[in-house]
Parts: sequence; C-alpha cells; structure tokens
Amino acid sequence: MVKRLLILGAGGHGGVVADVAEACGYDEITFVDERWPALTHKFIWPVVSATLPEKLEDWHVAVAIGQNSNRLTQVRHFLARGATLPTLVHPAATVSKHASLGHGTLVAAHAVVGVGARVGHGVIVNTAATVDHDCHVADGVHISPGAHLAGTVTVGECTWIGIGAVVREGLAIGAQAMVGAGAAVVAPVPDGAQVLGIPARRKS
Repeated sequence: MVKRLLILGAGGHGGVVADVAEACGYDEITFVDERWPALTHKFIWPVVSATLPEKLEDWHVAVAIGQNSNRLTQVRHFLARGATLPTLVHPAATVSKHASLGHGTLVAAHAVVGVGARVGHGVIVNTAATVDHDCHVADGVHISPGAHLAGTVTVGECTWIGIGAVVREGLAIGAQAMVGAGAAVVAPVPDGAQVLGIPARRKS
C-alpha cells in the first residue's frame, strides 16, 4: 500500500518533516503552502496547492508550522476533521517502548524519549534533543535541537525550549513559556515567562 503524506507548510521545518517522513517510508510526499503557485517545490518535493483538499481519506497529514500555538491549532483542527496525523519518528531516534507520543508529533534524528515519558499532540522533539524518564510534555511544545530535559520534568502547552537549553530534574515549566538558547533552568518557570542565562532568570 502506497504511503502518502500531505505536509502543511513548506518552510524550514517542513523540510525536516519531509526528510523524516521519507526516512519513515512514505512513498509520496506533497506540500501545501500559501505561497503557491509562486512556490512550486521544497527541495525535491512538490508544492501543489495553497490549501489542503476537503477529502483527506487517502492521505496522512503533517502540520509543519514552527510557531507553536498555530501548529497546535491546526493539529486540533485536522484531528477534529478525522484526518490521520501520523507520529513521525526518525529511524535514528530512540523512543522507549514504554513512552507515549501524541498525534502529529515529530521526533527528529538522534533525539531520545525515555521510559515513562508522555509527549502530547503536535510536539517537536528536534535533532539530538532528549526527554528523559517520566517527563510530561504537553501539546504543542517545541524542544529545540540539543536541548535536554532531565527526568520527571513537566512542560506546559505551547512552550518553547530553546536550542541547547537544559532543565534540571523534577521541575515544572509552565504553558506558553520560553526558555532561551543555552539556558540552564534550575528553578520552576511560571506560565508565560521568558527565562534566559546560566542559571536561567526571568527576563525583565
């Protein structure tokens, strides 16, 4: 049976999604992007329309929008329509069989999701990021390349963990928060807060 994937969004993250999907065995990968028809290709893959078709029965759908809340809104929209949003895990990633991953979530190459971890819908666990044992990552979160969550960390909905950031074990990071690149988080982060630096402190 031919595996067909429609990807919403042909930006930088779209290319990553397509690359992971190809590695996962998808035979036909097609993009939909609002810049069509000016934009006709993303690397080797065609951009065929500005909008997804009404009937999606023959396709799987991936939402490749980098902005967290927009991505999650679209993921929930397509799930409500009954679309199939696959969980894409690069063959070079490691995910414990005792972890759970939500619909429309992507785990990129060399990322690790540990035993007992629960990862929600529309999450990005990016290249070489790690989500250790018993973490709970809510819907719409982005764990950027090389970021590391120690065990039993909780991350709220649509939060962004910046590239190379680290979070100490057992901490709670709120919803809609931002952890800056390279930050070392050693204390809880409230909803909506931005924290930066080593140790991470709230941006004034």
